[in-house]
Amino acid sequence: MKVLYDHQCFVQQQFGGVSRYHYQLIKELNKLQNVKAELSLKYSNNFYINEDKSFNIKKFFPNHKFYFKRTILDYINRFSTNKVLQNGDYDIFHPTYFNPYFLKHLNNKPFVLTVYDSIHEKYPEIINSIDKTLENKKVLLNKAGLILAISNSTKNDLIQLYNIPAEKIEVVYLAASINKSLASINQKENLPEKYILFVGNRDFYKNFNNFILSVEPLLKEHKDLFLICAGGSLFTNEEKKFFHSKELENKILHKGADDVTLATLYSNALAFIFPTLYEGFGIPALEAMNCDCPVVMSNTSSLPEVGGDAAIYFDPTKIDDMREKIESVIFNKDLRNDLILKAKTQRQKFSFEKTAIQTLEVYNRLLTNREK
Repeated sequence: MKVLYDHQCFVQQQFGGVSRYHYQLIKELNKLQNVKAELSLKYSNNFYINEDKSFNIKKFFPNHKFYFKRTILDYINRFSTNKVLQNGDYDIFHPTYFNPYFLKHLNNKPFVLTVYDSIHEKYPEIINSIDKTLENKKVLLNKAGLILAISNSTKNDLIQLYNIPAEKIEVVYLAASINKSLASINQKENLPEKYILFVGNRDFYKNFNNFILSVEPLLKEHKDLFLICAGGSLFTNEEKKFFHSKELENKILHKGADDVTLATLYSNALAFIFPTLYEGFGIPALEAMNCDCPVVMSNTSSLPEVGGDAAIYFDPTKIDDMREKIESVIFNKDLRNDLILKAKTQRQKFSFEKTAIQTLEVYNRLLTNREK
């Protein structure tokens, strides 16, 4: 079986969960028998693809910023992908995002679509006037042979929001690449002795401001306790003013989010806090478990699927509940050790090898259905 992946997410992201997922999936599928995964990509500045020389992908003016750079990059790669599609030398097509450009070039070949979350549907206020993600997604959901959902929560969203038959959707969990072996001893020396960790962007559905309000008393009462925010953009002026108004400007730090830094931060934190209102899967929770970092997080959407009994959960809409649960973990060494022990079992449920094997089963099912 030959599976063709397109360029979309590798043009849109330099870093990010969607491109890392597809990169890892292609790598793992090519380790299996009776399947060959190919990527239709000529130029990209995606970190994962560029670092892996086996893909032989050229960078596109990596040190230059100019208008329409991403648009030009997409156009060049789309032209190349369309030629491969028209050639027809593949059994299944797997687009890496939701642009439906490829539909007129498929020539009756089947395609599988991965759905990562329902953020656009649940939080339409994040959509700008030129964002066609929802419109495109609806088109592809109707036309896909089968749909991969990265959690049962996401599958349920698709059934409820789009009335898609349950039998058309297969749940295949993701995995995390970051683990404790990547941690740096040298970087540890530059970290506070005691800190809690927040990872990722700070969009409103990530519930960051309520999180700050919840930990404000803890940071003020315990002079040696800090909060580190990893990844996402640098703190905005508005955020800095917010911290200053709470007298927390010296207690909240920002760090980069490359894999070594993240592994180091997870491995030395008192706990990883995930106050998000919604996640399609929640990779940071799994990254934390891979690094023996206790997890305290929301009880919403997919997160209980990822955390199982290896996390402490709170209601993200209740600041007092969030604070109490965080406090119960960071000041209780026995509880932290118990969570770390449970995580060693829970994290075994997730690996990119399992992701690839289960995805291959979906491909085989699709081809079998078409032969009937």
